[in-house]
Amino acid sequence: MAATKRKRRGGLAAPAKRPRKNGKDARPPAKQRDKAEEAEEEDRNRIPGPVCKRDKFQNRHLMQDLRMLMPHSKADTKMDRKDKLFVINEVCEMKNCNKCIYFEARRNKISICGKRMLSNSPHGPSAKFLVQNIHTLAELKMTGNCLKGSRPLLSFDPAFDELPHYALLKELLIQIFSTPRYHPKSQPFVDHVFTFTVLDNRIWFRNFQIIEEDAALVEIGPRFVLNLIKIFQGSFGGPTLYENPHYQSPNMHRRVIRSITAAKYKEKQQVKEAQKLRKKEPKTILPHDPTADVFVTPAEEKPIEIQWIKPEPKVDLKARKKRVYKRQRKMKQKVNSGNTK
Repeated sequence: MAATKRKRRGGLAAPAKRPRKNGKDARPPAKQRDKAEEAEEEDRNRIPGPVCKRDKFQNRHLMQDLRMLMPHSKADTKMDRKDKLFVINEVCEMKNCNKCIYFEARRNKISICGKRMLSNSPHGPSAKFLVQNIHTLAELKMTGNCLKGSRPLLSFDPAFDELPHYALLKELLIQIFSTPRYHPKSQPFVDHVFTFTVLDNRIWFRNFQIIEEDAALVEIGPRFVLNLIKIFQGSFGGPTLYENPHYQSPNMHRRVIRSITAAKYKEKQQVKEAQKLRKKEPKTILPHDPTADVFVTPAEEKPIEIQWIKPEPKVDLKARKKRVYKRQRKMKQKVNSGNTK
């Protein structure tokens, strides 16, 4: 333990008490008070992110990445599937939030599809999306980086101004992803861009870092694709304002793929059956065509020769060489034996 200094009288040194401030002294100046009031008003623009219980890990990681990118977000506990979506409005009221992002996962035998709802609580509107092609920050490992809590720039495709439902989604995305002014957790820097592009009747989300003043960009992540399903007038319900005619549910998509593969298999089976039937059919014998032998030339007949003299035997050159080599070896052996004697 660290040694403590003692007084001369022998007692332990006690920490000095701070003087109390009066209420008049504790008040900040008028300008700071106005900014604090504006911050409190803007602080209401907070976003909870509740998730259903059967959520996939990829959707959970995506939600954590979005919370990291949005300093004005607030997390909430997982919801039970038995609860209705109107309960989220009560959660937003308890958390003092007016925007909400809700993630939901549907588990099937073949795959898992994630759904996401963006809502303006409690009066609406709300939009329902199917989230596809999810790539989280840990999965991408991009070279880009940005300051945590910094303010993003929002870049939208020109197609958002052409159709009314895209204009509504643009306003909803601006209110959700833009950081409120004077938020206590935000940083006064702008070093990354959120891009929303419309391609193939889907909204593609990308996050880029601003490197230099000439607007050079490097991707940070995460990235995902939002396939619009419906837009509701209320928060998590109400009359349908817009329904995407190009939307195809994952079950229908799998059904089409199965039907295509089944059609290919049926075609192969029909071809095999047709080949078997052709083999079983009796072969038709065509009558002889007399004109078929017009250009056929008969082969020349060679005369038969009878050989009366016995042919000479063929000389085997290899055997003759072997005999010569044997003779030479024997002669060498005799000469060598004579020299030794």
